[in-house]
Amino acid sequence: MTATVGEPSRGDHSDHGDRGAVRPGKARGPGKARGPGKARGPGKARGPGQVGPGRLVLRYGVLGLLALMFVSPLLFMVVTSFKTGPEAVAVPPTWWPRHPTTEAYRSVLTASGTPVLRWFANSMIAAAVNSALVVATASLAAYPLARMQFRGRSIVMGMIIATLFVPPVILTIPNYLIVGQLRWLDTLLAVIVPSAASAFGVFFLRAFFASLPRELEEAALLDGANRFQTFVRIILPLSKPALATLALLAFLTNWNDFLWPVYVLFDPQSQTLPAGLATLQSANSVRYDLLMAGAVIASVPVLLLYVLSQRFIIEGVSRSGIKG
Repeated sequence: MTATVGEPSRGDHSDHGDRGAVRPGKARGPGKARGPGKARGPGKARGPGQVGPGRLVLRYGVLGLLALMFVSPLLFMVVTSFKTGPEAVAVPPTWWPRHPTTEAYRSVLTASGTPVLRWFANSMIAAAVNSALVVATASLAAYPLARMQFRGRSIVMGMIIATLFVPPVILTIPNYLIVGQLRWLDTLLAVIVPSAASAFGVFFLRAFFASLPRELEEAALLDGANRFQTFVRIILPLSKPALATLALLAFLTNWNDFLWPVYVLFDPQSQTLPAGLATLQSANSVRYDLLMAGAVIASVPVLLLYVLSQRFIIEGVSRSGIKG
């Protein structure tokens, strides 16, 4: 049956109906639909991580009080170092010296029987060399434990971790006998070498090395590098935060060590700063102004190192906790 002139055919009717109908894909353009972010303006809806202004003030207030608790002893130490001898022991204590003076620093730095500058230099040399040795030995031991597969690897790592539970004071007599046999007594080698191998350093760097992607090492091996070249050129540059953190911790440990230098260093010229400050205390009948001046001198390098390496410390500690 043929269609008449005025009657549209089925094909024409369906074609016109398709053209006139609103298609789902053409109802709105992809950028015209109202997304979830346009329901409310930015900042009007409080996200799960956002807190109100009251809680924010409370948090900062608590953090400020905690910071004040930790900083106040340091401030009191600095203030006391600028006091006179009688004012340093006055009751009640004063937070600000009535007559500020640098007499305590002059007495500490110029006294003939207390060579504080020599003690300071000895401590700097011992702590710097010891921290370098700790980083070198720990990194060389941690890399194969983290990356290489060999028989007995878990046993070796377990033995290293087990040494962390041994109190260091137990090793005082054995270390003293070994240092005496090597004729290192009364030398800086006695306070540098015995603590150069750090079990904590191996454990710390192993956790950091394990968090690095293996694809970088595989690419270096495909380019013809051996294991040592991969370790020096790939792993160590990527591990600067962890190496800086370990170096600072080793520096602080050696710098603050008091018991071991007292046992192995006898000459006043070869003392380190913590052991020398104890001699300063007994020699001056508890002059707190002199003690605080010596403590300030001992604290300056530590504070400077922490300020300069704070970024590396935070990154190293956070990344070392990814895998362990």
